[in-house]
Amino acid sequence: MLSPVADAYKDPAYRWGALTLMAALAGISIALGAQHLGGLAPCPLCLQQRYAYYAGIPVLFLGLALIGADQRRNAAIVFLLVALAFFTNAGLGVYHAGAEWKFWPGPGSCAAGAAFTTDAQTSILERLKNVEVVRCDEASWRFLGLSFAGWNVLLSIALCIGALQAAFFAQDKRVDTIA
Repeated sequence: MLSPVADAYKDPAYRWGALTLMAALAGISIALGAQHLGGLAPCPLCLQQRYAYYAGIPVLFLGLALIGADQRRNAAIVFLLVALAFFTNAGLGVYHAGAEWKFWPGPGSCAAGAAFTTDAQTSILERLKNVEVVRCDEASWRFLGLSFAGWNVLLSIALCIGALQAAFFAQDKRVDTIA
């Protein structure tokens, strides 16, 4: 048996949880970087797909802390919840990517515009002319044929699998360490 905190990093559950956490951090960092540094405005479905990352990252950290505290059953439950969140997120990504490829219609209310400031010298009609509408059914960027929604599906599936692996190893009664 491992000593709770000192050898937690050798635990396969901890390693899978940490790998999943790092991948989730990388994924949301890329999305935020594309928005804030690259100027790609997200649509409402893009923003909804980020919720799994915003919730999953601190919960994954909690799972790692539970492994370190040798609360393996609780850690397994936490990792399962994260897996469920990313599985659901993959489904939302499939819906979004399908709407972008015109396989099915996107939500009718799915459009967002850049906010504009109130300027007394410019009429509201002039300001509305300059608002850029971001639609959910049009991909603003593609790499290797996949949009952000498509890449999110792949990453969410990988994160789901990573969290399931962490849960599996966390509930395993015998802890085999990897040297």
